[in-house]
Amino acid sequence: MSKQKVLVTGADGFIGSHLTEQLVRRGYDVRAFVVYNSQNSWGNLDSCPDEVRRSIEVVAGDVRDPHCVMQAMKGCDTVFHLAALIAIPYSYQSPSSYVETNITGTLNILQAGRELGITKIVHTSTSEVYGSARFVPITEDHPLQGQSPYSATKIGADQLALSFYNSYSLPVAIVRPFNTYGPRQSARAIIPATIVQIAAGQKSIKLGSLHPTRDFNYVLDTVNGFISVCESENSLGEVINIGSNFEISIKDTVELIAEVMNVEITIETDQARLRPENSEVERLWADNSKAKKLTGWQPQYAGKEGLRRGLSETVEWFVDKSNLRGYKTAVYNV
Repeated sequence: MSKQKVLVTGADGFIGSHLTEQLVRRGYDVRAFVVYNSQNSWGNLDSCPDEVRRSIEVVAGDVRDPHCVMQAMKGCDTVFHLAALIAIPYSYQSPSSYVETNITGTLNILQAGRELGITKIVHTSTSEVYGSARFVPITEDHPLQGQSPYSATKIGADQLALSFYNSYSLPVAIVRPFNTYGPRQSARAIIPATIVQIAAGQKSIKLGSLHPTRDFNYVLDTVNGFISVCESENSLGEVINIGSNFEISIKDTVELIAEVMNVEITIETDQARLRPENSEVERLWADNSKAKKLTGWQPQYAGKEGLRRGLSETVEWFVDKSNLRGYKTAVYNV
């Protein structure tokens, strides 16, 4: 597999940049698809080590443009499709852009994959498609519930991917990661939002709801899950959870971060950070047994001690002043 030419869409994003880096280290020939901008920024790829950036071919474009997608995919064997709009709060403000990027963008990938004879497409889902858990731990058979415009568009994209597998035998596998955290993540997410406020010297931390529970996964576990799904012959046509199988509340997570950073904090509820009542996903807890059975993948940062270790590595990156200066710590990032 390491001799294959692979395309990573959304390579400039948080998970995408880590996946690109890990693929390079494993010997893959990587083409990175990043969103075009006039500053020639490669997003989070700019924070990767020099040897990684020198090893990749970067193509700038827009996943919403079918011609652009077709050109980016030419000559590739495998596609990791991560390009998406993912911020839940912004999906309340601009739902049509989520339809265009997450659904139409995915359709462009699938259509090009079919025409070009791509060997495998690994499509990215999200645990948000499950909505609030009806049973735990959540298996891949759990009902899908669109509790935000974001999750609704990801459900649509997932179903499109499966329809191309069923209708055209397109070699598709779907990775469904639960809440991922780690270096380079946007401060719109709870873990970096907490860390950057503490690192900036704030003692009163502004957050949203504290009672929901999540299944947090360190980014290295997540990207190794992507690669395991890609390399497995058993993953075609399958939806596969990538999660730690450990549930913890937002409140307990924030307290663990404060403990790791050796500070005492108070928490202030910021109304702007609260989701509409019926849109809040109250509980997420992954059953990851299918991933282990089909691909052999299992998390290396599992349980509370694994979370603590992952948080320590994440904090170490964020408190570096050269990294922290890239975050507006006093401004809520929608």
